[in-house]
Amino acid sequence: MADFSLTTLFVVPSDVAIANSGSTQDLTTAGKVGFYRSDYTVATAGNIAASPYFYVAQGRANTYLQGTKRSDKIKGCATANCTSNVTEWYKVSGCATPVTQITDVTDFVGHCGDVLTLTLRAHSSYIDTLYFNGFTRSVTVQAPCCDCGADPCDTVDVSALIDQFIEKLEEAAPGTNPDNISFSTFWNFENIDGTTLRISAKALTAYGVPCDVAAFPFEFDRMWFRTFIYSGPATTADFIVDDNCDVVATATVVQDANYARGLSTEIAQLEKNYYSYQAGYLKHLYRMAGFNQNFESYVSDGAIYDTFYIKFNEIDKSAYVWGDFIHEDSQVIIAAVSGSTESSLVETILEAALGTVVDAAGTCITTTSTTTAAPTTTTTTTT
Repeated sequence: MADFSLTTLFVVPSDVAIANSGSTQDLTTAGKVGFYRSDYTVATAGNIAASPYFYVAQGRANTYLQGTKRSDKIKGCATANCTSNVTEWYKVSGCATPVTQITDVTDFVGHCGDVLTLTLRAHSSYIDTLYFNGFTRSVTVQAPCCDCGADPCDTVDVSALIDQFIEKLEEAAPGTNPDNISFSTFWNFENIDGTTLRISAKALTAYGVPCDVAAFPFEFDRMWFRTFIYSGPATTADFIVDDNCDVVATATVVQDANYARGLSTEIAQLEKNYYSYQAGYLKHLYRMAGFNQNFESYVSDGAIYDTFYIKFNEIDKSAYVWGDFIHEDSQVIIAAVSGSTESSLVETILEAALGTVVDAAGTCITTTSTTTAAPTTTTTTTT
């Protein structure tokens, strides 16, 4: 919440349709979401643009001392030459696949018999809490001898060299110390067409979710790594790792690591993050569930959500009073199951009011490596 916007989150239940009639007082079904015009009648794609402003509202399960949960006034501007209090309007489409980094090492230029070293340095939120400057490990091999006529040291058998590196990289770490982590804990290695060493990061371990409602268990993580390959033995003294004069191959990142988007655990975390903005009283989350009578969750476990973001200012400019402070704006987040009728309807209604939405997330990439609970069992999928 670095922008300090007053945020209201609406999670559209997967089993309750968007309201299409009545007014906010008719939101008697817990969790039911609706869009309403300035006169509190239901808004549709056909009539929302004609209203001076609109609200987003949701029925509550706990109505003691509380009415429906409702946003502030949003003034749309779907046509030219109109004024709006909306400063940002975008969508983040859901994507269940956490994309992992893939690096290709090519253009090997070593000579037969040369001593060559490959160093990997990995970073992530979890990894960097364990290792200073990332998890850094190296393997060193002697380039294979080759039969190339009168001068056997002019060229190197690249495919055999790659196989040598892979054999070293896939060896188990020595000893029984838990700190002796093998490369295969974090990476897969492939020889592609005898010319390319492909290094693919594995998906990071998903940590357990505690039963404590007041805990904030969802933490996204992303592992990225750097690859160095150079002549000579490995060094532990140089944090830059390689000497540019001695680089013997080209490491190219062909796929950047990225996060999964719209996971049910992520949306459930948002419900906790913004809980104090949603309730009329008892705004704190306590570890004893009986004290959290206002907390309501409409997330479906395992579902993937599209999220719609609307950021806007106070519609009544007279409400602003001069002062040496920054005015707080408002934000509405609407989460609906990706690909559902409800998600399509939310987008259709909001586009009628605010104009065409931009998908800030872009295309969902589905090329990744995944790992099961057993670190040595891996699969690679490409679609």
